[in-house]
Amino acid sequence: MNLITFIEMGHDKGQAKKGGRRVPEKRLFLLAALGGGIGGWLGMRMWRHKTKHTSFVVGFPLLIALNCICVILIAIYM
Repeated sequence: MNLITFIEMGHDKGQAKKGGRRVPEKRLFLLAALGGGIGGWLGMRMWRHKTKHTSFVVGFPLLIALNCICVILIAIYM
């Protein structure tokens, strides 16, 4: 999931530069929520994309933390 989110961030940056069809922000957040938060965060850093959007700067790390908590809880209770 991280690789997919990372690629989508790069694709969206490329589309933004050339004025093409963009990746919806909802899709980027959905991918991050489904376990691709680290890939999205790395994509933000690598391509300097969405770094001025507070929702991404704060949201991706929060989703990473939430995913970690879920994994820990699943490991404990399964």
